[in-house]
Amino acid sequence: MIIGVPKEIKDNENRVALTPAGTRELTKRGHTVYVQTNAGFQSGFPDAEYTQAGAVILPTAEEVFQKAEMIMKVKEPIAQEYPLIRPNQLVFTYFHFASYEPLTKAMIQSGAVCLAYETVELPDRSLPLLVPMSEVAGRMAIQEGAKYLEKPQKGRGVLLGGVPGVAPGKVLVLGGGIVGTQSAKMAAGLGAQVTILDVSLPRMRYLSDVMPANVITMYSNEYNIRRLIRDHDLIVGAILIPGAKAPKLITRDMLKEMRPGTVMVDVAIDQGGAFETSKPTTHADPVYIIDDVVHYCVANMPGAVPYTSTIALTNATLPYAIELAGKGWQKACSDNAALKLGLNVVGGKVVYQGVAEAFDLPYTPVEEVM
Repeated sequence: MIIGVPKEIKDNENRVALTPAGTRELTKRGHTVYVQTNAGFQSGFPDAEYTQAGAVILPTAEEVFQKAEMIMKVKEPIAQEYPLIRPNQLVFTYFHFASYEPLTKAMIQSGAVCLAYETVELPDRSLPLLVPMSEVAGRMAIQEGAKYLEKPQKGRGVLLGGVPGVAPGKVLVLGGGIVGTQSAKMAAGLGAQVTILDVSLPRMRYLSDVMPANVITMYSNEYNIRRLIRDHDLIVGAILIPGAKAPKLITRDMLKEMRPGTVMVDVAIDQGGAFETSKPTTHADPVYIIDDVVHYCVANMPGAVPYTSTIALTNATLPYAIELAGKGWQKACSDNAALKLGLNVVGGKVVYQGVAEAFDLPYTPVEEVM
């Protein structure tokens, strides 16, 4: 198969979809890999390393898209990339369709095969291609939240770990999945008092067993959320419903119950956000303030640590990319139920129920397009 790796052009996106090591694994199996000039530079991988791994470097994204049967990306295509995508071309990337209708409609119109990292799902309901970036984002949520709690950043002026004689800061984590678990681990490691809210009792039992003593779990409901936000310094939105919009757990009126300088980090922003007042921000302009509450809603948080993120992502995506390249998407998805669940839009039809429901679009069972 001919595989194309274009340079990411979303604002402040420094990751690349494939490392030189991953490139080598594909080329040694007889596949052709085209990489756009400097696609990996911001992640610490110069063109020479790709060339040594067997890739061909092309100067423009247009050439990469034109030649490739499968496009591997990190982030969803943006408007200037829409015209480059061809009917029946396989695009393998994070799409997060349910959070952005123009992208969904553009990909329907393109006639492409859109296989979304975030909805590839194993029988145990885990999301193997979302896990590595969720781990990065969860850990970064505390790193960024701690920074914006500083007074020069308009935060409360709280040191999360406290010092002898001064109580540590309080961190509220909404969701006990991968993001929430990693956030809680980082916050606990800094010495903060951490509360994780979730609706799964088995998950809370697990977290209670593995987390240190400064982490407690509570059932997630509006009553508990309203009570806890009054005295917590940092709130992390870590909710995920695969392929669908995140629920708004913190509403606009709740902000008035928080102390001035409280920081909210919405890791769920790719799926529409867990806070009613959330709107996507960038690494260049990451925060805004509403009712004296600091909002950090960067939609591609792992893009700030591209070396770590790119290696972690390739570790997860490469086995699936090898399968897709070796068998073609139809056979690969027929043989692998997890990959089949990654199909969101195929040949102008929406084949993932959550995406169809998000925008009231016609839904086509995936078996009809296989």
